[in-house]
Amino acid sequence: MRIMNSIAAPLASLSRFHPIVIEGMGYYDPRDPVLVAKQVASQLKRHLVETQNCNKPLLVITQGDPLNERGISAITPLVAQELNVSRGLVCLDDHLDPNHSKYADRDNVILEFRYSQLVEILEEEQSSSTSVMTHLEEKIDSLILSKNNQRQELGKAPLKDYFKVYALLQEVTKASIRKICGDLTVAHTADDISEFSVTSFYTVGLELGLVEKHRMVPYGVMDYLDFDQIDKR
Repeated sequence: MRIMNSIAAPLASLSRFHPIVIEGMGYYDPRDPVLVAKQVASQLKRHLVETQNCNKPLLVITQGDPLNERGISAITPLVAQELNVSRGLVCLDDHLDPNHSKYADRDNVILEFRYSQLVEILEEEQSSSTSVMTHLEEKIDSLILSKNNQRQELGKAPLKDYFKVYALLQEVTKASIRKICGDLTVAHTADDISEFSVTSFYTVGLELGLVEKHRMVPYGVMDYLDFDQIDKR
């Protein structure tokens, strides 16, 4: 794959790694992040051994969440610590969210990218008239409409406006990094995923063939999570 000159250096560095993307609840996750991280790391170790998919050094990819006591931003660095590896960071461009990069946790981060750089990777050398980004946006828009119809029936407000851009960030990150590195592993921090979470949009990448199902690592423990109580959005 040809990498454009403006972003050649960091993306060429990324291709040396096997990327691990971890997805899950944000600050509202009520569970102990240390215990969750140990479970995620254990599942990852087992998966990588079973698939013999660890010929490159591992890199845990973080998607810019500000550090909190609980949730994905607390869990991800702990997983990297359990695996004894570094992290990569993807942030939204300032025109999409001026605070995303500003408040991102950069501890143990050795490579950092912007969302627009990864979009550029997906859009270059397109073999069809409809771009990957067009397909992603259409699928995410359709899913948001479906979820909002469900929420209306339940007497809930529509999803927040930011859901689309963060769902795109999630799916573009995985698709582009898989294209750069030639492989990808995705781990979830829970087996029970709220249908009204950004994480739930992982089905879009699977449906479009941008992520392979056998590269997804289940959490492996069914925790009781009452999303109506813990996620008030």
